[in-house]
Amino acid sequence: MTEQAQASKDGSLSTLVGSRLAQAGGWLPFDEFMALALYAPGQGYYARDSRQFGLLPGSGSDFVTAPELSPLFGAALARQVQQALVASDSAEVLEFGAGSGALAEQLLMALGDAVQRYRIVDVSGALRARQAARLQRFGRRVQWLDAWPQRINGVVLGNEVLDAMPVQLLRWDGRVWLQRGVAAHGAQWVWSDRPTDLSPPVDASTLPPGYVTELHSQAQAFVRSLADRLHRGLALFIDYGFPQHEYFHPQRSGGTVMCHQAHRADADPLIDVGDKDITAHIDFTAIALTAQDAGLDVVGYTSQARFLMNCGLLELLVGADVRTVANAQKLLTEHEMGELFKVIALTKGLPGFVPLGFAAGDRTHTL
Repeated sequence: MTEQAQASKDGSLSTLVGSRLAQAGGWLPFDEFMALALYAPGQGYYARDSRQFGLLPGSGSDFVTAPELSPLFGAALARQVQQALVASDSAEVLEFGAGSGALAEQLLMALGDAVQRYRIVDVSGALRARQAARLQRFGRRVQWLDAWPQRINGVVLGNEVLDAMPVQLLRWDGRVWLQRGVAAHGAQWVWSDRPTDLSPPVDASTLPPGYVTELHSQAQAFVRSLADRLHRGLALFIDYGFPQHEYFHPQRSGGTVMCHQAHRADADPLIDVGDKDITAHIDFTAIALTAQDAGLDVVGYTSQARFLMNCGLLELLVGADVRTVANAQKLLTEHEMGELFKVIALTKGLPGFVPLGFAAGDRTHTL
């Protein structure tokens, strides 16, 4: 990442960030900056009326998710959802961050009457409108919530949700950890580091000076909230990331924060603020440990490719046309989504439950 970058051309969001900086004494920790860039009402990337998800740049989109790439993603996932609904004696699904509504549509079509209530929690009003239009034919079976339900029974889903939660940035200067934040330098946003008591779970003596990494405090708080409310059921989170021993590898010296715009990736979140996505890879070990400490059972962790194959994706491809096969292969191949994306399964109130998506190739022991 550069130490200095051009300010956003979006004057209203730029003004808001500048105001927050002034209120905070001229320095914002990166997680607060990221939250504004993504979720500031009416101005942040996910809060504006724009098309984030799509197959090609020509659609005006910035990136593609698995449900947008192939409807067979949802068809395969539906088999896991159905098994968990039976085990939890429920007919309810709760999806966080439903995007364009593609995954909800695929699951509702595949599961039919097995899902009597499909609830969605999404902070973006613009995306909720798109979801409502897409899912209109399912009527009252689909509901939108403004906050967590107090009690959850059934299946909880989050596809590329954890990676969009703001992260704290830390930099090792060779002696101590510093928290990375954002300051203003004229019309530019620039990096500014301050002393901190925060530190990642790694021996810093093995790291090179200048090493940058992230802490996922908000994602971990999300998991604790889930544990408080999940009474009986399965939670599945699908995202890109690594176990801890890979996440904090000395060679990963620039951290994992990435931006996506017009189907191109860059590592500088200080430019085009509000006009592109900002994400960070997930530390799945931290998610698993937080879940266990909060009373959840970690019952599976594997690659997206292995999970989908366990759920019968290869069977669904029998007789499919060339385009369908080509798109589905992108869900499985190592250089596309197959290996980078992982799936983690958390349960509560389901002793002895073995999710079919982890029947072979489970990697829980690597967390």
